[in-house]
Amino acid sequence: MSVIPLSKRQRARVIRGVQYGVLVLAVVVFALIADWHQLRMAFFDVEVAKALFPDIITTALVNTVLYTLLGFGFGLALGLVLALMRLSSVPPYRWIAVTYIEFFRGIPCLLVFIALGFGVPLAFEVALDMNVTVMLSLGLVGAAYMAETIRAGIQAVPKGQTEAARSLGMSHGRAMVSIVIPQAFRIVLPPLTNELILLTKDSSLVYLLGLSLSQFELANFGRDALNEHKSLTPILIAGLLYLVITLPLGQLVRRLEARTAKAR
Repeated sequence: MSVIPLSKRQRARVIRGVQYGVLVLAVVVFALIADWHQLRMAFFDVEVAKALFPDIITTALVNTVLYTLLGFGFGLALGLVLALMRLSSVPPYRWIAVTYIEFFRGIPCLLVFIALGFGVPLAFEVALDMNVTVMLSLGLVGAAYMAETIRAGIQAVPKGQTEAARSLGMSHGRAMVSIVIPQAFRIVLPPLTNELILLTKDSSLVYLLGLSLSQFELANFGRDALNEHKSLTPILIAGLLYLVITLPLGQLVRRLEARTAKAR
């Protein structure tokens, strides 16, 4: 019996059908073998979920946003300074900026938290405020990444813009502040928003500092509740609340990227 060869479209249809079939089979097998009662108690315990509110919102979520904004604000300001130093015509400024950027991009944020939270008080006998420690820890690392992003944005602004500003009598500094930097920030808004998302997740490292209950952020709140209730429900809800922050930011990044691509 001769076999009729399939056309390219028919083969693609068969392959798609097999892929759908494997997916449906996996779902059915999981549905049949899973212990749904155990899963519900482990991840979706309604009573445990009720006990988390409203503190997980009024304390943990608010603190997560606060820590992130503190770190992002400091990192953005320092990143701008580093970017300008990186573009400076004075070599020592460039060397300092490059050394800083390479150093803080090469070490884990965890070590910065430990150094500022425990090393600085031991070395200098100075106790930093917790919010200051978080701001510096997140900001120092974030600045290293944001500096490179801002530098790329400044270099992407056409030189004709600077030349036109200078021909109108503006100084180099005034042209940078009034013409170049605003355009550069419009260009780098998507990657800066990505950095904000990364800092949101890095804010969970604040647990290293030994927080009081009123200073808990989402990850620490979820872990503490996990130990108390012996259920993964707090971790699941903490994760969902992280998504409440990061998913809109991710959507914003995509819109900004689409707008930037359309403007080009």
